[in-house]
Amino acid sequence: MLSRIMSGSIRNLDREYDCTVRLLDDTEYTCTIQRDAKGQYLFDLICHHLNLLEKDYFGIRYVDPDKQRHWLEVTKCIAKQMKSQPPFTMCLRVKFYPPDPAALKEEITRYLVFLQIKRDLYHGRLLCKTTDAAMLAAFILQAEIGDYDPGKHPEGYSSKFQFFPKHSEKLERRISDIHKTELIGQTPDTSELNFLQKAQMLETYGVDPHPCKDVSGNPAFLAFTPFGFVVLQGNKRVHFLKWNEVTKLKFEGKIFHIYANQKEDKKIILTYFAPTPEACKHLWKCGVENQAFYKLEKSSQVRTVSSSNLFFKGSRFRYSGRVAKEVMEQSAKIKREPPEIHRAGLVPSRSCPSITHGPRLTSVPRTRRRAVHISIMEGLESLRDSAHSTPVRSVSHGDSFMPRSRSLARDASEGSAVISDEAYSPSDSMLPTPVAEHSLELTVARQVNGAPCSIKEEKESEAGTPSLGDAGDLSDSRATVEGAEGASPLSEVEQVNTFVLSVLRLLLVTIGLLFVLLFLLIVLTESDLDVAFLRDIRQTPEFEQFHYEYFCPLRQWFACKLRWAGSLLINK
Repeated sequence: MLSRIMSGSIRNLDREYDCTVRLLDDTEYTCTIQRDAKGQYLFDLICHHLNLLEKDYFGIRYVDPDKQRHWLEVTKCIAKQMKSQPPFTMCLRVKFYPPDPAALKEEITRYLVFLQIKRDLYHGRLLCKTTDAAMLAAFILQAEIGDYDPGKHPEGYSSKFQFFPKHSEKLERRISDIHKTELIGQTPDTSELNFLQKAQMLETYGVDPHPCKDVSGNPAFLAFTPFGFVVLQGNKRVHFLKWNEVTKLKFEGKIFHIYANQKEDKKIILTYFAPTPEACKHLWKCGVENQAFYKLEKSSQVRTVSSSNLFFKGSRFRYSGRVAKEVMEQSAKIKREPPEIHRAGLVPSRSCPSITHGPRLTSVPRTRRRAVHISIMEGLESLRDSAHSTPVRSVSHGDSFMPRSRSLARDASEGSAVISDEAYSPSDSMLPTPVAEHSLELTVARQVNGAPCSIKEEKESEAGTPSLGDAGDLSDSRATVEGAEGASPLSEVEQVNTFVLSVLRLLLVTIGLLFVLLFLLIVLTESDLDVAFLRDIRQTPEFEQFHYEYFCPLRQWFACKLRWAGSLLINK
């Protein structure tokens, strides 16, 4: 009896496994699910736990043993997607950034998006001018600790908190001044809303960077935002394509292509190289999902997309879910009492310390600060003197889903693609950018949005997640334009090889189809199968004419040749 119970328990354990999902406030949700459970089941469990209805903006992210990021596909079995052994650890993150966070229906949704953007700010994915940075940090202070109180908040209290990869004393004083004087009386939800409205005006809002290289080998960062596809190099946004301009995304191995039609029927092709084929496929899938979510009017318009022009080659992928317009329409129908939000008592973050817990890092020796400061200045000089600068096209964001305030800001800044010209200056910084010990290249500063900045990976919660500082120095863009000159010899050879492989595949498939047709023809003419549809085909006048005028003479010719070849073999 005991052995029977134990064997039954072992069988149940084989069918179930534990799964831990780290939420945006760094708490953990652990559950036991069936081995054949699909991603949608786990996602619904988490949304129910959070009392979240506007869930289409979020997704579950995991990292495989090769440190490659993936979004959990809700239509597929969880166990088949994971390359590691259970128990599994994943993260809840914002997958599709709302084009206008202020338009979100419920406060719980805005709060979760606020936590995500605060994380982006800390890890350097959301970079901005010093004035904007001070305002964003002050909103965070007001949302989490309330009004300034001299009894609770001594002089220099803002220096105890970590908002960005780097801090300066001047910036900390500016944050304190704004918090003390301009935000008095704001409730947490009001401060969070103001934070979101300020953040969504920035060029890097919604950027989840994918490190790549252009055809000249210069590092670049590709990203998909609510408004289109962007390429960041140096302190510039060197390419921006609206979603309605992007016609096709495809990849072949490590090579990623973006096809677009711009004004006056100008067709362009941008080509970049990902670190690995897996990273390139992840980039492609992210692009397909973002384009479908933000561009289409209805989810019924979603089609299966192939990574190649030929149906028998490459990967096939289909976005499953509602599109942005449907999500907003559905959100407008929500009618319920606002759920309670527990803002206090956050667990200290392992990757993005909550400002109510994590002190500012001050343990870097003075000698090391000076060494990093010198390397930063050298890196800036190399960027300034770089001979790889190219003219930057002036573009503006698309109008779809764009708030009026953002559109007006675009009109005011049209003609400049420089993201920021006055950001965190190395001379003003009291804390050097964290330097990864495993890479000497990271001792040279990276400058994105005008801010030399190296971003630490989100360890433990998102192991292996690339950030804007993970791929070394940023330079100006090199992208292949249709008909443009100067493509590298390596890319031309790869293009020829790709074309030859495509032709060979097409030839093999054509030969295979001919053999299949020949087999069906023999079945029709020579077999005695009495199947209804075969009988109907045999009785048609066209088939009878073909059979007697073409097939029978051809069969006799083949039989004659075979007898002749057989006689030759026998005589030898």
